[in-house]
Amino acid sequence: MAELPTKAQVLDWIAQNPTQNSKRDIAKAFGVKGAARIDLKRMLKELEEEGHLQKARKHYRDPDKLPPVTVLQVLAPDANGDLFAKPLEWHGEGPEPRVLFIPREADPALGEGDRILGRMTEVRADGHQYEARLIRRIGHNPHKILGIYRKRTEGGRITPIDKGADREWQVPAGATHGAKDGELVEAEQASPRGKLGLPTARIIERLGDPSAPRAVSLIAIHQHGIPDDFPDKVIEEADRMKPAGLSGREDLRDLPLITIDPSDARDHDDAVYAHADDDPKNPGGHVVWVAIADVAHYVRPGTALDAEARLRGNSTYFPDRVVPMLPDRLSGDLCSLHEGVPRACIAVRMRLNEQGQKIGHSFHRGLMRSIASLSYEEVQQALDGEPNDKCGPLLEDVLQPLHAAYLAAARARDLRQPLDLDLPERRIVLSDKGEVLSVNFRDRLVTHRLIEEFMVLANVAAGETLTHKRTPLVFRVHEEPNPEKLDALRETAQASGFTLAKGQVLHTSHLNKLLNDAAGTDLAEMINLSTLRSMTQAYYNPENFGHFGLALKTYAHFTSPIRRYSDLIVHRGLISGHGWGKDGLSPDDIDRLEATAEHISETERRSMAAERDTTDRYLASYLSERVGNEFPGRISGIARFGVFVKLDETAADGLIPIRSLGNEFFHYDREAQTLMGSDSGRVISLGQRVLVRLTEAVPVTGGLMLELLSLDGEQIAPSSAPRNRGKPTRRMPGKTKARERSFGDKSKRPPGGGRPTRSKRKVTRKRK
Repeated sequence: MAELPTKAQVLDWIAQNPTQNSKRDIAKAFGVKGAARIDLKRMLKELEEEGHLQKARKHYRDPDKLPPVTVLQVLAPDANGDLFAKPLEWHGEGPEPRVLFIPREADPALGEGDRILGRMTEVRADGHQYEARLIRRIGHNPHKILGIYRKRTEGGRITPIDKGADREWQVPAGATHGAKDGELVEAEQASPRGKLGLPTARIIERLGDPSAPRAVSLIAIHQHGIPDDFPDKVIEEADRMKPAGLSGREDLRDLPLITIDPSDARDHDDAVYAHADDDPKNPGGHVVWVAIADVAHYVRPGTALDAEARLRGNSTYFPDRVVPMLPDRLSGDLCSLHEGVPRACIAVRMRLNEQGQKIGHSFHRGLMRSIASLSYEEVQQALDGEPNDKCGPLLEDVLQPLHAAYLAAARARDLRQPLDLDLPERRIVLSDKGEVLSVNFRDRLVTHRLIEEFMVLANVAAGETLTHKRTPLVFRVHEEPNPEKLDALRETAQASGFTLAKGQVLHTSHLNKLLNDAAGTDLAEMINLSTLRSMTQAYYNPENFGHFGLALKTYAHFTSPIRRYSDLIVHRGLISGHGWGKDGLSPDDIDRLEATAEHISETERRSMAAERDTTDRYLASYLSERVGNEFPGRISGIARFGVFVKLDETAADGLIPIRSLGNEFFHYDREAQTLMGSDSGRVISLGQRVLVRLTEAVPVTGGLMLELLSLDGEQIAPSSAPRNRGKPTRRMPGKTKARERSFGDKSKRPPGGGRPTRSKRKVTRKRK
């Protein structure tokens, strides 16, 4: 048996291995086995009583250590020019540690007073105890200008691309950042007024050609009028905020809550924990905790922060940037559930029975501390039996109970039968210069479904609680499809050889049967797209009309108050309903609830349009280098002026103009969604396989033009000769006659379907 380590050796081990700090880890590291474990346990208890260690459930951490990711404030340079920083939150008993900032070549210049999110490394050095590397700067808020730079004899001017801006900005000779004439630039205000009465600006980034990929999202922001520059008063309010304390809150810091997010997530607004229910009346049951950042504590009615958050309505996500609803001091700091840092939260404790049905819940306003910030991928690997060093210590006590609770909830979900669309999600990968490196499809992991299911349960609990307490709120509403769209979907299904029941009340189970019947066939994607297009758009409303897609009677957004104003309203409702404080719903909130619901529904649609336009432009830029190449795809829309095709490789949508389909007249059937050649009798319809050639890609507009080469394997002659402009042959695609054709001849099959709108799938997944 190995000799029992000294207290100093144990403390050194914990400091060097912050993610492997349970009693089992410590025993394994020093080879402590058998009865010696009792002596080790006694030693750890003594270290805890002496104040050297702090126990959180079965893990130990040093209270006098900074967490691995810390918010810092940069101090003035010392005599040697070195930058030091101080932690904004220090919970140890001794003096706060000194931190040396280690800049990298690509880091922006920092000055005294700047706040940064830093990655910490503990060192043994004279004059400082930690070194920090920059993750990102927080709270930097100069007035930004986006425009075209026009060179002059000395310096130049910037003409904003915003249509509403009618004044130019002068750029002094020393502030051009090397910009060339005609380049798209990003600048910040240098002074209110310079020579010739124009305000002056300094260029901070050259974005090059206005049609280049790096400029795409900036153009979309301005085109759609998305506010991306916080007023100074808003930033001042955010900068004055201090971390919430324990007063008036439940202490939830001993709960081993964790965050699970994308690997590139900038903020963490939800944390989860689950364990088996020890209530003998609920055998095989589970307890699930979902803790959400308490944004309402910081963003209060009547403040500049609240007015700006309501104006924006939500955050907007692009492949290269995020336009946040809240300043980074809140979204990236005080309201982000960083690992190892106390954070204010509103949490819901839910009890599930063995079948996964929610049998009770309660809300709590508390102070929590996340024990780990994990990614979907690393948690999935851990559940698959390959945990990394960070997930290994959490596997038995945290990750596996979460997975067990999810499996039960998934059984209840299957019985409820929410709409189960299978639409791959695109992910655009950009280089540091903003160029598209690849267009991939995200893997759909169990961990994605786990978090989504727990968020749905928490949202249901919020809606039910506020309804029971008769507290005003905004519901997330999704009404059933209208009869016209259902008829179109029914025709598409029937022409494709499937059936959608008619003459009964529509339930999501009917649509799921159609989707399941099509699964695994060549027509699966078309049926999924047609089903999506038949749906109404979800929106916010003070009245509850249910959520058809999720098959839920009551649903309200609660889980993302950092990025959705609707959730902030729900949080305020919970505060008012439980009597937790004076930062709940104000009389003004209640009076304009209907207007707020309508406004944030519009801002959500605005963001979706900007994100979709940006995606189209990035895809066009990516494919512009491949003009002339051939691509397989599938027909995704039919219009009088041509055919839309979704390319297999990138899911980009391109147009085959009607003039290039062939040397004949084409009859357009709006109801059946088909085009029929007057001479050949060829029917072009939704879902058919095609091979096309890319003839044009325009990054500025996002447009793709295609040429049809083959249809369901049949080669199509090029339309070089003039089309028949005379009286078309009387060959009409009557729906009854068309349906009687053999389904085996796909080139002559008119399946009908939804309207020929382009796909509205997003690049960035958003939770329901």
